[in-house]
Amino acid sequence: MAKKSTYDYDLIVIGSGAGGSAAATIAAREGKRVAIVEASVFGGESPNWGDVPTKALLHAAQLYEEAKHGARFGIRSSMLSYNFPSLTAWKELVVKRTGAGGNRRYYENEGIDTYQSVAHFLSPHEISIGRRHLSAEYFIIATGSHLVPPAILGLDTVKYLTPRNIHTVMRPPKTLYVIGGGQTGVELAQLMAILGTKVYIADIASRLLPGEDAEAGEMLAKILHEQKGVTVLTQTRTLSVEKENIAKRVTYTRGGVEKSLRVDEVLVATGRQPSVDLGLENAGVEYTPKGIEVNEYLQTTAKHIFAAGDVLGHQSYTHTALLESRIAANNILSKNKATPDYTATPRLIFTYPGVASVGFSEDDCLKRDLAIKTAIAPLNIITRSNASDFRDGFVKLITDKKGVLLGATIVAPHAGELIHELALALKHGMTANDIAITPHAFLSWSEAIRVAAAKLS
Repeated sequence: MAKKSTYDYDLIVIGSGAGGSAAATIAAREGKRVAIVEASVFGGESPNWGDVPTKALLHAAQLYEEAKHGARFGIRSSMLSYNFPSLTAWKELVVKRTGAGGNRRYYENEGIDTYQSVAHFLSPHEISIGRRHLSAEYFIIATGSHLVPPAILGLDTVKYLTPRNIHTVMRPPKTLYVIGGGQTGVELAQLMAILGTKVYIADIASRLLPGEDAEAGEMLAKILHEQKGVTVLTQTRTLSVEKENIAKRVTYTRGGVEKSLRVDEVLVATGRQPSVDLGLENAGVEYTPKGIEVNEYLQTTAKHIFAAGDVLGHQSYTHTALLESRIAANNILSKNKATPDYTATPRLIFTYPGVASVGFSEDDCLKRDLAIKTAIAPLNIITRSNASDFRDGFVKLITDKKGVLLGATIVAPHAGELIHELALALKHGMTANDIAITPHAFLSWSEAIRVAAAKLS
């Protein structure tokens, strides 16, 4: 045991986001000497600039949108308005209540030493933070990812919005051009459109949400366009951005035709890359610009160094990073090694209606050459859609030839809550028939899941 005391710590965790925080806490509670190093704000991306503030604003905006269209229910609300500084104050309160930015104190209460600095490996067991050197027997790298702007002519000469700095705007822009039609792009496009901004959203893919089932992206494009007046520019390459007085001129090409438009602001919502610039070669950790290479136990090529979260390069969700963080801690502390099971990890997009999916998309199945059956139940066939006067959405299920669930997509109000029934079914190898014969409460949105499953059983 004498060997251990030659190191300053048993474990140093680099990064205090979801990929790092869980592991640091678990190890400290096991009596290990733990330090956590954070280059920016404690808590990382999700609670400070990502999920938490965005969802807080989306919740308020969706409430406003619903209320504004209350006339059909007999509610006189058409004159409703919002106060942007108050919306911003609400968002700040949510971030503060989540407590991540101030959780340095939380770590210290857990007996974890905290350092606010950039970490750089000097050797396999030693890092520098500023002028100090720290050593540890084990390390977990959870440095996450950062935005890398796309190669668009002139973009570096103008001030543009990012998913992070959009939270500092003093008022919504009158017009906004969003580059990127993935989760972040569509959430922020809908938010700004509800607040009265004329939004254009551009993506090189043939549909919005290119990583999800085709029907989800198509449905969302229809809703954004018809209900929010958003101009959806799919199969569009943004060529250049230039300053034009106080506005910006964006030039893009679509269907072989070059066009340009003048907007107040441009939001870049694409292209995150793993943050791997921390002297990994000095520690014998192999990596590429696409991320750190790990084995099934989340061990890097240096056996005492583990990695978790977005730094692995698979653009994971916060709940995936937390899972990996717990697994990495287990594999450092325990002889019984564990591997992360991603099978039933839900993917959520917090638009209204929400988009939620689990397992394979139809494209995933085609790439794997799987023989599948699919069924779609539109929301408008269940009674709840009539009672809530909401018809745009569906439940789509994918099974193998024996009826075992392979994947599911829901576009509906509360999609993020509904998906967990299907995640559980997928995790335990259940069939569409198992789902169909389970009673689903009348007048709940869940009835659409039963209907889709019945079509396959």
